[in-house]
Amino acid sequence: MSPRAICIVILLTAGAIGSWYLVRSNTPNDGNELPFDPLHRGYYLKQVRILGTGEDGTALYDIEAEHAEQKEDKRIEFTDVRIRYSPDSDVPWVVNADQATLREGAPRITLRGHVQILNSGTSSEGDTEIRTRYLELDPERFIAETNERVQIRFGVRSVTATGMLASLNDDKIELKSNVRGKIAP
Repeated sequence: MSPRAICIVILLTAGAIGSWYLVRSNTPNDGNELPFDPLHRGYYLKQVRILGTGEDGTALYDIEAEHAEQKEDKRIEFTDVRIRYSPDSDVPWVVNADQATLREGAPRITLRGHVQILNSGTSSEGDTEIRTRYLELDPERFIAETNERVQIRFGVRSVTATGMLASLNDDKIELKSNVRGKIAP
């Protein structure tokens, strides 16, 4: 073997030993923290469908989401959410949102992101659409409420306001303040 080949073999051997030492020194020991919380017994689901029931136990609404994750503080976080009432409830509203939070023991679902409530009901004037960035929905009482800016479109007419209280089973919407609209015959 030539002296040049011997130098290359020595350099490669030193590099291999050095990289082994660096990898070994960066590996966590048993005394270090684990990369996860072993006591958190939450779950993570993809393509979720959760049924909500009324007081009598019949299906009242369902929540569909791209994924859901149970957090440590007894809440469930959803993404790409759709909430629909059962056909038996005669509530034609569908709620869509980027994100939602459901807390254990709390009746309200908090919706965030691009929140849209759509009613493709039986009126001849077309669909009614409500848009906002934040909404609290009580699906058992059919109440949707926000203090944020809201835009309501019904047919070719539109109204904006700050704050809203909607009763979805009665098709009533109460706007709280700063109401502005475009209503043409």
